[in-house]
Amino acid sequence: MEQSYISRTSGIKAKDKIGYAMGDLASCLVFGLTQSVLNKYYTDVLEISVLSVMIMTIIARIWDAVNDPIWGRIIDGAKPGKDGRYRRWIKIFAVPVALAAVLMFLDVRGFSAGGRLAWIYLTYILFGMLYTCINIPYGSLAQVITSDDKERSALSVFRSIGSTFGAMPAMALASMCYVTLADGTKQMSQNKVFIGAIAIAVLSVLAYMLCYAWSKERVESKPAPKKKGETGRVIKTLLKSRPFMAVSLASMLFLAAQMFGQGYNSYLFHHYFGKPGLTMLPTVFQYLPVAIVMFFATKLGNKFGRREVCSYGILVAAAFYILLFVLALFGVTNVWLYLAACLMSGIGTAFIFLLIWALANDAIDYNKVTYGLNDEATSYAFYSFMRKLGQTVATVLINVPLLRIGYNGSELKTEGLSETALKSMYNSSVMIPAVLFLLVFIILRFVYPLGKKQIEELQVKKEQVLGKQA
Repeated sequence: MEQSYISRTSGIKAKDKIGYAMGDLASCLVFGLTQSVLNKYYTDVLEISVLSVMIMTIIARIWDAVNDPIWGRIIDGAKPGKDGRYRRWIKIFAVPVALAAVLMFLDVRGFSAGGRLAWIYLTYILFGMLYTCINIPYGSLAQVITSDDKERSALSVFRSIGSTFGAMPAMALASMCYVTLADGTKQMSQNKVFIGAIAIAVLSVLAYMLCYAWSKERVESKPAPKKKGETGRVIKTLLKSRPFMAVSLASMLFLAAQMFGQGYNSYLFHHYFGKPGLTMLPTVFQYLPVAIVMFFATKLGNKFGRREVCSYGILVAAAFYILLFVLALFGVTNVWLYLAACLMSGIGTAFIFLLIWALANDAIDYNKVTYGLNDEATSYAFYSFMRKLGQTVATVLINVPLLRIGYNGSELKTEGLSETALKSMYNSSVMIPAVLFLLVFIILRFVYPLGKKQIEELQVKKEQVLGKQA
């Protein structure tokens, strides 16, 4: 009896799952440096103004709007090699990405103010470009490892597990990179940050190589035809795809909330709580529930629907941040209460954290079946760009509150902040994630159309459409 298309192109092993997880572990090792350390490194060590950091990030995203689709089209149009269609790019760019990450933390304090600004522009944009070169083929890899939606859901969970472990070293560095000055105050150390960045970069190369070695491409994926105006046609199709745009917006806002917390906590714990050594704990506490939820996230997603468990989970997360804000109105704030709320909100965000990539792959499948769109790399490039916009949103949301209280980098001491400024800092730390999480809930629950029933119907149509093309 002839096997169905999906059964022929599925059947992943534990090695596939671990290998795929290693790819995001590697990416998050270096990307975590930009999330947890870079903003404060720019403002406190290099003494770049918060406004300049915001402007630089926006300019970098404008360039990404050009660069990301171009690279996506290059990937889609390239013929598969002996290493497959996507795996080879991981091997090619692993070392360049790691080197670019280290260059961002090179000691350039001896440069003029203009020279330091030029350096951060050059290295930040270079890192972003090289990260795109490896992240787009890695993200597209799930489409060719298996065609089964349940196995892709499992890959999504393992990818998220990899990203959790990958983010930890940068968070630890953000907590441990301080030195105590003669007057008793603490300041970020350039030397500690640089050594830590080198160690993290080396680990990322090793993890990328494991991803390359342990992943297997089962689904044949043909190069996209090179036609004039094809990129524009693909982008227009993506823009009119309700599932794809909804999951892209939800992912952007969720990443913005994650990055805001990881970046802003460096300031909150340093100045509001006076405990910079605990900076990594909020994110650690939010990730802890993942260690439990990962064992049943796929099963719950398959039973009740991935959209459903993700949307209501993030609504729970928003509620705990709102609770912190309400308690602050009555003067109830302390570091342990804040950390407890982070832990409880982490239970809610664990589902979307683990399943967001499965939601994106569902949307890409929808585009294949509905519009005949087989340009996985271009689709993922667009999705990746939207997530980079989330990084920009986070940078703006981190620095606007700092501008409001007159933050001036390494010269600012805790005693220089008024009670009003400190209260404003705390309120921003809880209300910004709450609002972002509420927006994600609205998008997933009321805009993203692929619930449990729609996914089951999509799987049947995919078997019919892709089986004929195979």
